[in-house]
Amino acid sequence: MARAAPTTAFGQAVIGPPGSGKTTYCLGMSEFLRAMGRRVAVVNLDPANEGLPYECAVDVSELVGLGDVMDALRLGPNGGLLYCMEYLEANLDWLRAKLDPLRGHYFLFDCPGQVELCTHHGALRSIFSQMAQWDLRLTAVHLVDSHYCTDPAKFISVLCTSLATMLHVELPHVNLLSKMDLIEHYGKLAFNLDYYTEVLDLSYLLDHLASDPFFRHYRQLNEKLVQLIEDYSLVSFIPLNIQDKESIQRVLQAVDKANGYCFGVQEQRSLEAMMSAAMGADFHFSSYPCYLASQPQQAGGDIGLRNDYICPCR
Repeated sequence: MARAAPTTAFGQAVIGPPGSGKTTYCLGMSEFLRAMGRRVAVVNLDPANEGLPYECAVDVSELVGLGDVMDALRLGPNGGLLYCMEYLEANLDWLRAKLDPLRGHYFLFDCPGQVELCTHHGALRSIFSQMAQWDLRLTAVHLVDSHYCTDPAKFISVLCTSLATMLHVELPHVNLLSKMDLIEHYGKLAFNLDYYTEVLDLSYLLDHLASDPFFRHYRQLNEKLVQLIEDYSLVSFIPLNIQDKESIQRVLQAVDKANGYCFGVQEQRSLEAMMSAAMGADFHFSSYPCYLASQPQQAGGDIGLRNDYICPCR
């Protein structure tokens, strides 16, 4: 008797500002997951995304096109994109009809890059909320370009945006500092990397800003912003180098723990691993196939992943 597809589906909603590497992340993560043996479906929710480098299972441009909206309604790219998301929100039956045949797949949703969609506009949040009612458990993966770490003022801005996104999207959330392989080209960091990923005592950033004559006049404003971030104490980051399998693995562990995939029946988990995850300690995925280490080209595809990967099930 054929085994029925699981009713609960899991996936990632990949969000972040334009140029943060969302599409590249979807390509790299999808290849990594397929090398692990997971069936993956990449869904493009960005009607402005052209020339997709990955195999797209569902493309929102089949429902509504940004260019057509801009021409018909005489809107700019930002207004047109907001209209497209509102149109998708009003036609979710189309999306569900596309997703239902893909039950049993792990979903990657490549979302638009307009920041307002994730900070105060309601369409994208409503779409995610409806997906939850379809028993689709998502983790929001929020990408931020690591070059913002080189400028204290920009980093405070990124922290505020990340916090607003976490509160607005209302999904389990993982923040990533993308393009870590390029961070050395952006300039020297004022503090070590752990300071930025763990969002440690931000008063040091205020002292650093005080040395700038321009920001010295806005010290009280910056103090209030920092206080707000620290009062919520929600924002932290995982560094991501999409060219590095171990970096992708660390991200996947955090994502699978956030949406509950690691506790599901899709992959066999030992009781020890489940307890470690529940307690917040580091744990290993026992089902990572060892051939991932022995077949680096299959695991990495065309994205140039490192060849020194060590399978955690060893």
